[in-house]
Amino acid sequence: MPQIIILPHEELCPDGAVLDAESGETIIDAALRNDVHIEHACEMSCACTTCHVIVREGFDSLAESDETEDDLLDKAWGLEPESRLSCQAKVGKQDLVIEIPKYTINMVSESH
Repeated sequence: MPQIIILPHEELCPDGAVLDAESGETIIDAALRNDVHIEHACEMSCACTTCHVIVREGFDSLAESDETEDDLLDKAWGLEPESRLSCQAKVGKQDLVIEIPKYTINMVSESH
């Protein structure tokens, strides 16, 4: 069973986390199941960038992003070559190390 290692995030996961994930499960589904509340303003329908993560290790084990995801990622805060929308990136067989960016472009967050 692959693991997702989440690097510390000041608000969402101050100590970081190590999560077990199922192959084929999205990064955000594994995170939410383990009480790491990555923002997802569009309810994981690939219509915003609030679930943007940076895959620091294991990026090549993910299926390639599609054109819709790439177009959205162009609008994400802190975009890097290893950026993915966590609602679209499905865990493969390899462990992942991810970073949740400090900011999103969501102007209104219902969790605050």
